[in-house]
Amino acid sequence: MEMAEKEGGNDESLKLAVAISLLRSKVLNNNNEPGAPSNDALRWKRKAKERKQEILRLREDLNEALDASHCDLFPASASCKCYFFDNLGQLNPNQHGSGSDARFNDVLRRRFLRQVRFKERRRRVGSSSSSKQRLTLGLTEEDETEQLKASVDFLVDLCDSVSPVIVDDSKFANLAHQAEEFILVTLKNLLSNGRNLELIEGIINSLVTRLVRKMCLPLSENGSQHSDANAQYCIQHLIRKLGSEGYIGQRAILSVCQRILVLADRLLFSDPFDDAFPDMHESMFLMIQLIEFMVSDYLLEWSKSEDFDKVLLEDWVSSIIQAKKALELLESRNGLYVLYMDRVTGELAKQFGRASLQKLIKQDIFNSLLH
Repeated sequence: MEMAEKEGGNDESLKLAVAISLLRSKVLNNNNEPGAPSNDALRWKRKAKERKQEILRLREDLNEALDASHCDLFPASASCKCYFFDNLGQLNPNQHGSGSDARFNDVLRRRFLRQVRFKERRRRVGSSSSSKQRLTLGLTEEDETEQLKASVDFLVDLCDSVSPVIVDDSKFANLAHQAEEFILVTLKNLLSNGRNLELIEGIINSLVTRLVRKMCLPLSENGSQHSDANAQYCIQHLIRKLGSEGYIGQRAILSVCQRILVLADRLLFSDPFDDAFPDMHESMFLMIQLIEFMVSDYLLEWSKSEDFDKVLLEDWVSSIIQAKKALELLESRNGLYVLYMDRVTGELAKQFGRASLQKLIKQDIFNSLLH
């Protein structure tokens, strides 16, 4: 009986061993058949698929890097809070020059030019290749003039397309800051050459007029457009920063004074209960405040420049006096306007009371500031 049980156990072990041998033999035969992929072939096939996916990802990254609309100005590893809109709507506690030369960075300059070039290419689709190549990093005067014009258009379009309602919008702040820096540096280079001054003046006058109009949206012809106060303050601050260069600042003050005269005439005959009246009042305050900022911040620095335009100085000082007289007609309706202008003329009288500035304006104009 025991012998029978042992023989039965041996038969089962034998059957199991035969089954394992047959299974191994079948597996080996399948691997040796032609066309059957080996382990190495599967591994290389998997690597090739991964490499293809990696190449596709790199192509997508390259396309995003070449597309300025999808390229952030600063990479995440070098992000920082832009200080451009610091002291928004406040008097400068430290009255000094802009210091833009010390902060200007060649790398940021090239990045900003890349933004401008992409925008120009979109505008000039279908034009000749020679005209597209004019906006380069070259240092010729024609190129710099073209760069100045393109940068001005870029900045104005930026204010139109990107609403600066939130001052903490880092992308808008960085782009606006770099545009301001680039315009100032390029303008200084062009003015130092002393050529094409009429063309340069036209570009700057266009910049000032468009930004002032953007700051004073209620002055539009339809009269029904309500502006965002935060956006207006951002544009005011942008003009203030650009005004650190006397060539821009003096023209900005003159343009603002002309707008004040227009708005004062409109307020004189407008209905105080009109829906547009609060917006017009806000615009008036912004313009008077802008003049006060630029006079207190930059007038002394402007006067130190060798090419300071004394004729233009007398023009905008006279315009301020005219604007004050126009606002005196509104004193019965809103006496704050006259108080605001008294602050401006008081600051001007204080500045021109300095020994270094007394010779810049005629005595009769100075006496008008005191009355």
